Amino acid sequence: MTTATEIAFENTFVRDLEGLYLPWEAAPAPEPRLVLFNEALAAELGLDPAALRTPEGLGLLTGTVVPESATTVAQAYAGHQFGNYSPRLGDGRALLVGELVTPSGERRDLHLKGSGRTPFARGGDGKAPLGPMLREYLVSEAMHALGVPSTRSLAVVATGEHVMRDRGPEPGAVLARTASSHLRVGTFQFAAATGEIDVLRRLAEHAIARHHPGAADAERPYLELFRRVLGVQAELVARWMQLGFVHGVMNTDNMTISGETIDYGPCAFLDAHDPATVFSSIDHGGRYAYGNQPGIAQWNLARFGEALIPLIDDDSDEAIRLATEVLGEFADCYLAARDEGYRAKLGLPAGLAAGPLLEDLATLLADGRPDHTLFFRRLADAARGDAGPVRELFDDPSAVDGWLASWRAVEPDAAAMDRINPVYVPRNHLVEEALGAAVVDDDLEPVQWMLQVLSHPYDEREGYERYARPPGDDAPPFVTFCGT
Repeated sequence: MTTATEIAFENTFVRDLEGLYLPWEAAPAPEPRLVLFNEALAAELGLDPAALRTPEGLGLLTGTVVPESATTVAQAYAGHQFGNYSPRLGDGRALLVGELVTPSGERRDLHLKGSGRTPFARGGDGKAPLGPMLREYLVSEAMHALGVPSTRSLAVVATGEHVMRDRGPEPGAVLARTASSHLRVGTFQFAAATGEIDVLRRLAEHAIARHHPGAADAERPYLELFRRVLGVQAELVARWMQLGFVHGVMNTDNMTISGETIDYGPCAFLDAHDPATVFSSIDHGGRYAYGNQPGIAQWNLARFGEALIPLIDDDSDEAIRLATEVLGEFADCYLAARDEGYRAKLGLPAGLAAGPLLEDLATLLADGRPDHTLFFRRLADAARGDAGPVRELFDDPSAVDGWLASWRAVEPDAAAMDRINPVYVPRNHLVEEALGAAVVDDDLEPVQWMLQVLSHPYDEREGYERYARPPGDDAPPFVTFCGT
């Protein structure tokens, strides 16, 4: 058995990007206890699950015992938070341990969230409560099962100490998560703000080599990097919208260069389809409402383009012109990804001009506010001839009849729809119920059941009906908190 301290890490981020991190060590974890462990992911990473369950393994997962091959650092980045620029954010409560090269040749970061204060902590305690770490584990693994590019969760380890939050003391925990990298738009903003073009260039070269190698062959590789990041983010946000996912805190430091979903703080899934839906307790103005997410993505990408200006062309006016031209491609990229996704969700035949059908659908959903997940899942019943389950989602069932008639006339493929429209998503009320049981009663069974159900979101199974149901009409409004 390869012990945890013998695991081979690489450190290209540290090697290539001096000036964009600070070497740092994790805070002690007095009594580490493994709460959740993703054995399947460990195997994908080429790690020995048995080794990670040992005291040395728990030390690795909390950052307190690391191999000589690893160099733990807090990454530096800036960012626009709710539209306001902060020049120095960084990993205030997290550490990058290093990079694992998987048996299939992929490079994955191992990153520890809740590992203690760093110089970027900005007055915070650097710790994480158990509840939000379980939330990130649960939702990120659900997103992975749904086919959405995402960071993934390897383990949650309770530290044996309590952290103080507004609601009182809560058990502390560290989340060990993986990603193809933790490079963010905010990383580029920080590099650009240094005023040292060499730092910015090294970062761009690192990002191209790691995520978008094809950009290296372009006439203008840094402009092509911008275009490719724009493309993967357009596709990512389109997937969010199709699934009814609300990120909740789309700051520029939470937008990855890889196109993976990152930082599951005040996130949630729609019940009723309402573009104005906001779940975050701190989003008082609704900046990151469900319906605003495509526009915010484009706004964030404009900040990315601004950071790249010194690299795109020596003439800043020409660089701005070129970057603006690329930014203008976002709408077409997003709309193409959105419409293709909805064509699949509706089981439409290839080649069909579906524009009017999709436009009428958007109006129908916004006006009728049916349950988002159930509406698309039950459409397959309507395609097979039984429209009753869909009609009952509307206060006025007849409101959907005209659209259903137009849609059914094109002979949608019900079997294909079953493969793309989930039965199960992390229902907000069930997530809260499961987290409450884990944190308050030390009962992990509800979380384990949810993980089992959500790992196969498209397979309807007898006995799991409660996981597909929305909350009752008398349920209070759902609110999420980021846990910092």
